[in-house]
Amino acid sequence: MIFVHSRISGILTNPLLTAVLFAGSLFVFYYTPVFSWATTDHIGHEWMIAHFLIVGYLFVQSLIGVDPVPRRASYPLRLVTLLATMGFHAFFGISLMTGTGLLLANWYGAMGRPWGISAIADQQLGGGIAWSVGEIPTVILAIVVAIMWSKSDEKDAKRLDRKADRDGDLELQEYNRMLAGRAR
Repeated sequence: MIFVHSRISGILTNPLLTAVLFAGSLFVFYYTPVFSWATTDHIGHEWMIAHFLIVGYLFVQSLIGVDPVPRRASYPLRLVTLLATMGFHAFFGISLMTGTGLLLANWYGAMGRPWGISAIADQQLGGGIAWSVGEIPTVILAIVVAIMWSKSDEKDAKRLDRKADRDGDLELQEYNRMLAGRAR
């Protein structure tokens, strides 16, 4: 319970950080030697699975999570962050789809499999799948964030209406007095 309210928890559930980890780790993973490690070593593959699972959880938690966090980002920030992340994810898929250089050519190019499409065509197909199908969960997240934002606004409006009913709309009266004072 202490970790949930810790400073580290607040940092790890910041949507800006989780978006950078989510989108950035795709590029770091596929365009650095980490990809070779995850492809050729079982420990590297297990690490890759754990990394993407944890980063994905943190990203979704920062956007729509119900678990308690020290500070929850505003809905506009969450939605803008999500839309920017969609752009990075699309760019990643398109870069694979249109790329003419085979990633890990010494591994995938050396397989010499006689069946199916070529290794580069397979990589380009994977990029197309990453771009098209990979955007579906992100769009669903955007819809959920928008719905949560709408419900939050409704709750706030009801709360403020009840407060105004209790105190005779004191805040509005004070605001009107302030405006009247400035008008004089």
